[in-house]
Amino acid sequence: MDKKTKTVLLVDDEELIREVLSTILLSNGYEVELAKNGRQAMRKVENKFFHHIITDIDMPVMDGLTFIRNLRKRGVESIITVISAHTELDNVKEAFKLGASDFISKPFQSESEVLLTLQQAEEKAILLKDNIRLQRELAGKYIFANIVARSKIMRDIFATINKIADYKTTVLITGESGTGKELIAKAIHYNGIRRDKAMIDINCGGIPENLLESEFFGYARGAFTDAYKSKKGLFEEADGGTLFLDEIGDMPMSLQVKLLRVLQEGQIRPLGRGDSINIDVRIIAATSKNLAEEVQGKRFREDLFYRINVLAIEVPPLRRRKEDIPLLVDFFIKEYNKRLRLDIKGVDQRCLQKLLSYHWPGNIRQLENIIERSMALNDGEILDSASLPDELRQQACGGADLLSRDFPTLSVKKNRIIMERTLISKALRETGGNKTRASALLEISIPALLYKIKAYEIDTGK
Repeated sequence: MDKKTKTVLLVDDEELIREVLSTILLSNGYEVELAKNGRQAMRKVENKFFHHIITDIDMPVMDGLTFIRNLRKRGVESIITVISAHTELDNVKEAFKLGASDFISKPFQSESEVLLTLQQAEEKAILLKDNIRLQRELAGKYIFANIVARSKIMRDIFATINKIADYKTTVLITGESGTGKELIAKAIHYNGIRRDKAMIDINCGGIPENLLESEFFGYARGAFTDAYKSKKGLFEEADGGTLFLDEIGDMPMSLQVKLLRVLQEGQIRPLGRGDSINIDVRIIAATSKNLAEEVQGKRFREDLFYRINVLAIEVPPLRRRKEDIPLLVDFFIKEYNKRLRLDIKGVDQRCLQKLLSYHWPGNIRQLENIIERSMALNDGEILDSASLPDELRQQACGGADLLSRDFPTLSVKKNRIIMERTLISKALRETGGNKTRASALLEISIPALLYKIKAYEIDTGK
C-alpha cells in the first residue's frame, strides 16, 4: 500500500503537539485526523480504519492506556505508537504489554525521528503478523489430528498425546527408523501449553562429539581459542519450550553424565562461565535403539535411562498398522500432486495390493519415497504396479508361493520347521542380523527366536 494512502489518528490533549506532529505527517504524505483524548478518539475509530494510531499516555477524560485497552477489546488492528516523556517509562512498558509497537519521546528531536519511528513500528507489526501466521501454520501441520492414521494403535497414541501435552513430563519415543517419531514429538509440543515457545531439535548422532557440549550448553566469550563472543546453547534457546533429542541412544557417555545433571538440577553451565543458569525446558527424546539393551551393554547410562523413560511412547512400524497404508498413499499422492504439479487420481487395486503386502523395512519414509518415485514415472492418471520398484513388483503373493513350493514331504510337522527356518532367515537378512527387529517381524519373543536359531542351525551372518 502506498504511504500516501495511509491514515493516522493523532491523539493528544496538547494542541501544540497535535499541530507539530500533524504538520510533519501531512507534509510526508499521510492523511491525518486529530483527537484531544481517548474517548473522542474511540468515536473516530468506530467509524473509520486507521493504519496508525499515535496516542499520548497522560490525557484527561480517557488516558492513553485505557484507550489502548479499549482498542484491543474491540479487535482494532491499527499499529499503535505512544507519545511519552522520559518520566513515564513504566507506562510505556505497560503500553507495550497491551500491544503498542513503538514510542516517540517528548520533546521530539527531529522530523526524521518521528518518521523513522512510524516506519519501525510498521515493520514490527508486519513481523508480528508473520510470526503469528507461522505459528498457526506449524500448529496446523503438527497437531496430531493431521498425523495420517486410522489404526487403533495410532489412535491410542493420539489419546496419550492429548493427555500429556500440557505437562513437563519427560517423554521417550521409541520405534524403528522412518516411523514418524519426530512428528509425534512435534504433536506433543504443538498441542501443549508450550506451543508458543521454541521447539529445538538436535540429532545426537549428527554432531561431532567434541562440539556437542558447546552446542548443548553454549559458551562464554574467551572460553576457548575461537570463542570471540558468547553463544547460547540449545538448552537456553529452548527455555520455556521443548528440546527434542533425536537418536539419544547415540549420545556419547561423557555428555550423558552432564545431561543427567541438567535433568536433575534444572540448570546449565555454559563453557567458560563460573555460574549456572536456571532453565525451564521440557525434554522429549527419541531413539531407534533398544535402550535397555544399550544399558546392558554399558553403552548407555542406566540412571539416565530411568530419568528419560518416565513416559514411553512406542511408535509402531508400518507393517503393524497396514490399515493406515491406503490413507497414507492418498495423503502422499495429494502432497506430491502439489509439489510435482501432477494430477494423479489414485492407485489401481493391484498396485494397492502390492503396497499392502510389502513388509516396509523403511516404514513411512520408505512408502513416501516410493509414492513420489512412482508418481514421477507413471504415465497415466492412476498409479499402477508397473511404476513400482522391483522389490515390490516381484514379491510373490504368500498363498501362491506356498502352493508352488516343492515340499519334500506332506508332514505338517517337518514342513513347519522348513517354513520357520526360511522365515527366520529372511527376517534376519531384512534386518541386517538385528535379532530384536527380526523377532518383531516374526512376532515371536527374542528368547524363542534365539532358541530356534540355535535349533535350526541358522547362519546369522556373524
